[in-house]
Amino acid sequence: MTKAPTGTQAVDRAARLLTEIVERAEPGTSSELAAASGLAKSTTSRLLTALERNGLVERDVDGTYRAGELFARYGSRSGGLADLAIVARPHLEHLGQLTGETVNLGVEQSGAVQQVAQVDSPHVLGAANWVGRLVPLHCTALGKVLLAHGAARLPPGRLERLTERTVTSRSALAAELDEVRRRGWAVTDEELEAGLVAVAAPVSTESAAVVAALSVTGPTARVGPARVRELAVQCMKEASALSEALGYRPRKVGAA
Repeated sequence: MTKAPTGTQAVDRAARLLTEIVERAEPGTSSELAAASGLAKSTTSRLLTALERNGLVERDVDGTYRAGELFARYGSRSGGLADLAIVARPHLEHLGQLTGETVNLGVEQSGAVQQVAQVDSPHVLGAANWVGRLVPLHCTALGKVLLAHGAARLPPGRLERLTERTVTSRSALAAELDEVRRRGWAVTDEELEAGLVAVAAPVSTESAAVVAALSVTGPTARVGPARVRELAVQCMKEASALSEALGYRPRKVGAA
C-alpha cells in the first residue's frame, strides 16, 4: 500500500512542478508537465488545481499552464514589468473575444510606447503584429493614456506628423489629455496610420500608479464613431479587472 506523501514531500512536489512551469519557454499541458517533472498525472492535476487556486499558476483558454498573477505582482512591486504580460494574458484574450479586434498592452519605453503583449483579431483586415515595436506617445491611444496619467512624458522637440489627422500642437494635445483623465479612456482616429482607430484605458498597480495601458484597435471599416464608445467601455472594464489582478484597489468614496 502506497503511503500518503508527508507535508514536506507535497511541498517538494509542488515546488518541482512550479519550477518546471516558470522555467519553460512555452506554457505546458498537464500531461506535458507531469512527464517533465516526473510526477504522476493524478498528482500533477491535483497540484495544478491547488497552485491555480492560490494564484501561483494560471490556466489559459487552450488548457495549458503558465506562471500566475502573483509573479506579476511581485515583479511590479520591485519596479520591473517583465512579468506583466503573464497576468495580463487572460484579460487580453477576454477583451479580444468580446470585441473581435486586436488587443494590445503597452508601457512607456525611451520616450515612446512599447507594445509588450498582443492578442490578434481573427479578421485579416487591420491585423498586424505590434509586439516589441516602439510607437510615438502623442498619436496613439496607449500613449495618450500614459501621458494623461503621468506614466510618460513627451520628448522635447516637434511632434511628428504621421498622417493628416495627427495632432502636432502641444496645447491641443494637453487639452485632449485633460479629457482623457476626465472620461477614463483615450482614442486615436487615423492619427498613427490612415484607416486605423484605437481606444485605450489605464492599468494601475497596488500603489495606484498607472504603469501600462490596454487598447483595442481596428480599421475604420469596423470601428466607426458609434462603436468607439462601446469599445471604450469594454476596454475600461477589462483594464480595471487587470488592475485589480495586479493588486490595485479603488479607493472608496468618503474614505480618509
